[in-house]
Amino acid sequence: MTNQILDDAIALRKHLHKHPELSCEEKETSKTLKEKLNKDCNPDQIVEFDHFGIAAIYNGKESGKSIMIRGDFDALPIEEINDFDHKSIYSGISHKCGHDGHAAILYALARTLGETPITKGQVVLLFQPAEENGEGAKGVINDPKFKDIQPDHVVALHNLPAYPTNAIVWKEGTFTAAANSIIIKLHGKTSHAAEPEKGCNPALAMAEITQAFLDRNVPDLNDAKFRIATPIYTTMGELSYGVSAGYGELHFTLRAWQNEVIRSFEKECEKLAEEIGERHGLKVKVSWTESFFANQNDVKVISAVKKAADDLALESIERDTPFKWGEDFGIFTEKFPGAMFGIGAGENWPSLHNPDYDFPDEIIETATNVFYQVISNLQR
Repeated sequence: MTNQILDDAIALRKHLHKHPELSCEEKETSKTLKEKLNKDCNPDQIVEFDHFGIAAIYNGKESGKSIMIRGDFDALPIEEINDFDHKSIYSGISHKCGHDGHAAILYALARTLGETPITKGQVVLLFQPAEENGEGAKGVINDPKFKDIQPDHVVALHNLPAYPTNAIVWKEGTFTAAANSIIIKLHGKTSHAAEPEKGCNPALAMAEITQAFLDRNVPDLNDAKFRIATPIYTTMGELSYGVSAGYGELHFTLRAWQNEVIRSFEKECEKLAEEIGERHGLKVKVSWTESFFANQNDVKVISAVKKAADDLALESIERDTPFKWGEDFGIFTEKFPGAMFGIGAGENWPSLHNPDYDFPDEIIETATNVFYQVISNLQR
């Protein structure tokens, strides 16, 4: 990578950091990225998906595999407390997961491919919106225009604080957990607080549902059937001491290492909520939000990542267990052989989603080189 490409990638990263946009609202971010791709990167084709996704496509002269590299670019509803020139200009919105850096890495890779064209196969660089709420990958993969892409392999990374700078973090099998969030609404009947027997208060049902969910957790990280339900939000009634509540609401996030395990857990929790609620005379309504498939690393693809780390003489760290957070790239690894890996952001770096986090620019060059080498390895 030339110094000019790196300097331009860092400048883009800081611009994106300064102008963050939330999931499903990334209109200006998408516009900026498209302009930079057209101006600087010489793609053979640019595909625009609904809801702000962009794919830059590079074709070699020889036939070969189609390899998709994904980078996300949405921000979070977090107030930034940093004080530097590229601090977010928007109150309550900031890039606290490093997606500004992930997009900058993909831009640097696009510049590299534009200046050093591939000779074989195809590379698709997917700039993806809305990773944080799980809508981005879903929207792209369901877009009719994606049917014309259909990659042979898919690859993505995430920056990882608490790991040595530029170290490559990998794991065979599951890399990140499957996750889904359940919303349980319990409709009863209000009454005078002095006569609760004349109403239908959801309090006991809410307590029983919470206990039933937690009793079914399998928290051992080394168990293939690992699964946990985490209480997220609870509300009931009104702040009126003369009224016995007639409505309650519970939110939980479910997580598991395996997609089939979380599907089973979802059905079990939904059934429990309905049975317990109905036993207490309540009407129960269940809905789901922010669903993430587990990222399942294909043996061939993660081997190409490991080899890239070795080729570039980078520190390589194998995880014993998957990460418990969800990542919507799992939708792609569910349908195509692929892999997600991590790159160390620094052992003393602020954690993801913390208000003082900022993406470390020193890992942009390494990440770009790793992706370029992975592409080469997968074409062999």
